[in-house]
Amino acid sequence: MTGWSKTWTYVDGDWLEGNPPLTGPRSHAFWLGSSVFDGARIFDGKMPDMDLHAARLNRSAVALGLNATMTVESIIGLTRDGAKKFDGSVPLYVKPMYWAEGEGGNAILPDAETTRFCLCIFEAPMGAPTGMAITLSKFRRPTIENAPTDAKAGCLYPNNGRALREAKSRGFDNCLVMDMVGNVAETATSNIFMAKDGVVYTPIPNGTFLNGITRQRTIALLREAGVTVVEQSLRYADFEMADEIFSSGNYSKVVPVTKIDDRALQPGPLGRKARDLYFAYAAAGPRL
Repeated sequence: MTGWSKTWTYVDGDWLEGNPPLTGPRSHAFWLGSSVFDGARIFDGKMPDMDLHAARLNRSAVALGLNATMTVESIIGLTRDGAKKFDGSVPLYVKPMYWAEGEGGNAILPDAETTRFCLCIFEAPMGAPTGMAITLSKFRRPTIENAPTDAKAGCLYPNNGRALREAKSRGFDNCLVMDMVGNVAETATSNIFMAKDGVVYTPIPNGTFLNGITRQRTIALLREAGVTVVEQSLRYADFEMADEIFSSGNYSKVVPVTKIDDRALQPGPLGRKARDLYFAYAAAGPRL
């Protein structure tokens, strides 16, 4: 496929430029979805919380029945090496991955001993904090009983994709997705926050969505700055009545919601504070 941004991928001891072919039609991951990944960022010479992203990747591998073959330190070291292949003018997306090649006794089970690792790094500008319009999705997040929600697994994302596609077909940028009992879980692409009367609220992790690393960092930074952050079950009506709404995620970090259904919102002071605190935290971290 043409149009990929500048990309380098580490696999089997070598760095390869572009989008190298790594699997075939009999690869378990290609066929039956046994892959996990994580996503981190490099910008302004910093890679905030890379250790947490690498550790989560390894936990995801184990949750999906794969072997975590790389140490956190090795993944961090490879990320530093890979970053040197770019000139630093464009932010980078860092995507370490594990997947299974073979079958483990039958077609359904992956063979953990065939686990492979790659680290893909590519240029990806940060999303501008211009705001997004959201609505309610008719699709819902699964629970741990019927999907591997304790892993950042590739097989989970088609469900997010259909929620996003349906919302976009109605003219929205994104959507809020509920869990199976009707509580708001997240957007189709990120964790979600709202503010009411000077207090920030966010859905409490209940096993239906990933407790994002940027989410956890945002909560900690706001609390350190004296802002009350409450993690609790939230309904869609809570967001409809919010003073402000913002989201957090690795790709764009902290961005505002400027419309929910037909109600316009302005980027609010607590969302701006969360974004400012995050980028100040990242800037104060060690350089690559």
